[in-house]
Amino acid sequence: MKLLATVTLGLSLGLGLFSAAAHADQLADIKSRGSLTCGTLGTSQPFSYQDNATRTVVGYDVDMCKLVADKLGVKVEYKLLSVAARVPELNEGRVDILAANLGYSPDRAEQIAFSHAYYVSPQKLLVRKDSGLDTIESVNGRRIAATKGSSSEREIKRIMDKSQVLGYTDSSAAYLALQQKKVDAQFASELVLVRLVLQSPPNAPVTVIDKSVFDESWGLGMRKSEPAFIAAVNKILDEAEASGEAAKLFDKWFGDATPYKLKRSFKIAPIAG
Repeated sequence: MKLLATVTLGLSLGLGLFSAAAHADQLADIKSRGSLTCGTLGTSQPFSYQDNATRTVVGYDVDMCKLVADKLGVKVEYKLLSVAARVPELNEGRVDILAANLGYSPDRAEQIAFSHAYYVSPQKLLVRKDSGLDTIESVNGRRIAATKGSSSEREIKRIMDKSQVLGYTDSSAAYLALQQKKVDAQFASELVLVRLVLQSPPNAPVTVIDKSVFDESWGLGMRKSEPAFIAAVNKILDEAEASGEAAKLFDKWFGDATPYKLKRSFKIAPIAG
C-alpha cells in the first residue's frame, strides 16, 4: 500500500513537471524559437496593408510589431487576420501578439490583455456630401455601417441608440454600402475615414463630420496569462516613447510627409479602464 502511494505520488509529481515544461513562459518561448508571430489585418491602410511594389505587408501596426521583435532580439512573422478572428486567434495560441486596430473596451479587456496605448483614435462619421447630414445628432436614427466584430460596431450601437447599425467585413465594404446608399453614414476611426475621402471619386464626394463620437485608445493585444511578456512589451513601448522612436513611427505613417498630415496628440501611456 505504501509502495503504491509512493508510485502514485511520483507519477503526480512527474506529470506536474511535464505540464509546467509543456506550458513554458511565453516570453522565454519566443526568445527560444527566435520569432514573434504578430496578428494583423493587412487591409487597413496605413496601419497594415500590402505594398503593391514590394508585395509585403507594411504600416504603423506592422512597424510596431517589428519594434517589439527587434527589442526582444527575434525576427517577426505576420499572420493576416479578419477583425472577428483577432481575439480567438490570440487566445488559441496561433499568434503571440495582436497589432490590429484593437480598440480598448472593458468587455474586451476581460478576454485579453492590452498593452499601453500606442495609438489614440478619434472615432467619427462619414457621410455623402449631398446627404444634408452634418452633425452626430442628424445621423442618429439613420442606417450606419461599421466593421463587423469591431469595437466601433459595438460602441456605435450603444451611443447611437436610435440608429440601425449594419456590420460589414471591413471598411472598404462599409464604404461601398455608403456609396450605394444602402446606409446613410459609415462609422470608423478618423484615419480610415480620411483615407476614404482621399480615394472617393469626384462624382461621389464624401465628408467626415468634424466632431468625434468618442476617442478610442488602441493597444497591442496579448494573452492575460503571460505577465512577463506583457511587462516586456510595455517596457519596450515606454522606452520607445521616451527615446522619440514612437513619435518617429507616427510621423512616418501619419505626419506632414503623408497624405493625412495628422499631429500626434497623445503619448504612449497605460490605458485608463
